Amino acid sequence: MAAARQTQVQQQTHEPGATALGQHGLRSRDKLARIPVKVVPPPRADILRKPPWLHAKPMMSETVAGMAAILRAHRLHSVCEEAMCPNIGECFAQRTATFMIMGGVCTRRCAFCDVAHGRPAALDDEEPARLADAVAALGLRYVVITSVDRDDLRDGGAAHFARCVALLRERVPGIRIELLTPDFRGRIERALDALSAAWPDVFNHNIETVPSLYRAARAGASYEGSLELLARVKRARPGMLTKSGLMAGLGETDDALLDTMRDIRSRDVDILTIGQYLAPSAFHMPVRRYVPPAMFNAWRDEGRRLGFKEVVAGPLVRSSYHADEVGLR
Repeated sequence: MAAARQTQVQQQTHEPGATALGQHGLRSRDKLARIPVKVVPPPRADILRKPPWLHAKPMMSETVAGMAAILRAHRLHSVCEEAMCPNIGECFAQRTATFMIMGGVCTRRCAFCDVAHGRPAALDDEEPARLADAVAALGLRYVVITSVDRDDLRDGGAAHFARCVALLRERVPGIRIELLTPDFRGRIERALDALSAAWPDVFNHNIETVPSLYRAARAGASYEGSLELLARVKRARPGMLTKSGLMAGLGETDDALLDTMRDIRSRDVDILTIGQYLAPSAFHMPVRRYVPPAMFNAWRDEGRRLGFKEVVAGPLVRSSYHADEVGLR
């Protein structure tokens, strides 16, 4: 039975273009065919070999399959599956997950990510209730909720986030909630109005990379726009923790990354995560360098000197990695 569940999860997660709930979009080469800065895969001889410190726990196991089955039973996506996170085995084994709401099909074509791209389905009004049921069933005390980009919605999906927060607080007293949101491009005012109905405990929006790489990595996004979102959330809710994340290895210099850390901190962001970029496929932006653990330690120390309350940095760190340990402090 466990083997059958494992095979089913693998098929759902890895069938080309399919999300874990059977939605379909474009991935890999098809997804990135129309981005403004074309990705040119390096010659095989120039592909960097993964160093020994980049070894995550095996992705599939009976526990992982069981956790995925719970998500399927409530018809929920997790970014752990859709973005093929290297920590999925560890996190699912600990019965933690980052829930991805509003479907599994994204309106953006970011060149570092392989979440499916296409035209999303209409919002599911029952999703907040199913999310609350799943969190209650799992006995979670801390939950991270993210979403695909929904440029098709007038508020970018902010009201749907707020409904999830409100219902979770109603159904699971004492729950702490972190939102990892899109940039709400062109909709920040409307999005903040919607979010004010039910603020989370932690607001997270990832800057992702240095400004010089934005056009290549985050087509359709704005570096200054993302910084402005973080700043405006802090002004609207000064006592709430704000958080952001960066990837290393896309082609940035150390100086550029440090400058970006300073930009983030200047918006009064409290928590920063920094992790190694890993290309989802040969058609995505290639890894330009593998950063050794000692450098992540140095960035963590520098971040604390800059005034961040916490900096979580390491080769396998992702935005939601051990989020409960940081958010519950």
